[in-house]
Parts: sequence; structure tokens; C-alpha cells
Amino acid sequence: MVYSLKASHPKLGDGIRAIAHDQLGKGIKSLETQEDGVHEAVHDARKRVKKVRGLIRLVRPALPVYSSENAYLRDAARLVSDFRDATAMIECYDRLMEAQPDGFDRSAAAPLRRQFTLERQAQADRPDVQDRLSGLRDALKATRDGLERWTLEAKGWDAIEDGLKRTYKRARDAMEVAEKSRTPVDMHDWRKRVKYHWYHARLLKNLWPEMTAPHIDAAGRLAELLGDHHDLVEFRARLPGAPLPKGTINALDKAAKAEMERLESDAFALGARLLAERPKCLAKRWGAWWDGWIDAG
Repeated sequence: MVYSLKASHPKLGDGIRAIAHDQLGKGIKSLETQEDGVHEAVHDARKRVKKVRGLIRLVRPALPVYSSENAYLRDAARLVSDFRDATAMIECYDRLMEAQPDGFDRSAAAPLRRQFTLERQAQADRPDVQDRLSGLRDALKATRDGLERWTLEAKGWDAIEDGLKRTYKRARDAMEVAEKSRTPVDMHDWRKRVKYHWYHARLLKNLWPEMTAPHIDAAGRLAELLGDHHDLVEFRARLPGAPLPKGTINALDKAAKAEMERLESDAFALGARLLAERPKCLAKRWGAWWDGWIDAG
């Protein structure tokens, strides 16, 4: 099932529960089968949890169980939160190497990638790994089994408008804070806010696909830029203890810092366009699209 609401659902609540059921089921399957290994299973399950949390955030003001369900899923995902770290460092290292000029001494930096690879394997070999995955799986099953409690206190756009507007405003406000401070904490907070808005735009893409698709693409790209920026923050924090000569560490840190500055420039330029509209105006415009979509059946 596609991660988006459909006009074919007789009621909004039915659509919300159907999407949640689908995402939770896919996460459960990944954790049970582990077809592509532990890390891929964890990655997929965490992605599903984030999507479900984004889903309920869209209807947050109209969903009485929002706080309890959101906290439960957040805490469940923390059982495996450290699994992402080593994989992210490998991906970050590879992206950084691709961005370097031909004269950069990649062989001198290679031991760092080997260290990240060993750390990633060590995570998969931990004696408690299956217990942790089972704990997350059981939490997803419990959430899926309790979906009948997800009843909305408002209908149609009335259940969505405040959630969409609030999340968009938070992304906009977070950009303003991050642009002034440029601190890793504020940049990361901006990323989280943008990702939630991205989820919401995807959920509402069928309102008018020709108009929502570019918005979704831009939000996804912005989230990606900010995610790469966050990975580089973590990467630089790991460098002081890396098994590398001091000169190589300094060269990597300089390269990472330059890449972060490039990502910041691209992110703020894109964010200024994506988040230019006032929250009330965006909600009003998308609300009109909703009305037309529902009327068209």
C-alpha cells in the first residue's frame, strides 16, 4: 500500500488505520524474516516507525491517543537506535571520499572505513541483538492490534488542518533558528521538523499530484541534505580517536567541514523556497485542494 491517503476510503479514520496497519505489518515482516540481514531489518523497521509517527502527527489534534501511541513507538524504536550509527558512518565516509579531488590520499584514510565496518559487524553479532529485535517487533504488533483505539474526534480536513499547519510552522521556525545559530543541535532539529512535513506532504500527495509532487521532492531533498549534514557532525566527532596519522585526521576533518558548509548553503537555499509560504496560507491552499479532491470522488 502506498504511503498516502486515498479518496476511496469512506472515512479519514479508515485511511489512517489502513496506512498504519500496512506500515506496521511491513516492519514486523522485516524483523521476523531478516532477509537481507540484521541491519537492513532494523533500518526498514525504524523507517516504518517514523512513518507511523508522522501519520499520527498529521491528525494529532483530533486523535486522543496520539501522545501515548507516539511515546510508545518512540521508546520501542530506541531499542535498536544505535544500529544506525555504524552504517551511517560508512555511508558518510563513502560520500566524503566521492566528493574529494583526485589528489586526496584515500588509502591513508581507508583504515577508518575498516573500523566502521568492524563496528557494524560487531553490532550484528551482539548476543542480545535478537532479543532487541523481538522487543521492537512485539511493540509493533501491539500497536497494530490496538488500531481500533485510533478514533478521530473530527472529520475530513478539520482533522488534518491543524496538524499540517503546526508541523509546517515548526519546520519554518526551526529553519530560522538554525540559520542564525548554525549549531549541530539546531540543524538536527530542523531536519526532524522537515522530515515530518515531508511525511505529511506524501500522505496528502493525491490532493493534486501535479502540484504536490514537486513539493514532496523538495522536502525529501532538504531532509536528505540535513541528514548528510548530521552524519558529518557525528563523523567529525569520531575523528580524534580514529586509527589514522594526525595529518590524515586533519585532512579528513577539513574535508568534512567544507562538505558541511556546502550542505548548509544548499539546505538554506532550498529551505527558503520550500518554506516561504506562511503556514495559514499553505493550509488554506491545501485545504481547497482537499475539498476539490473529495468532491471529485
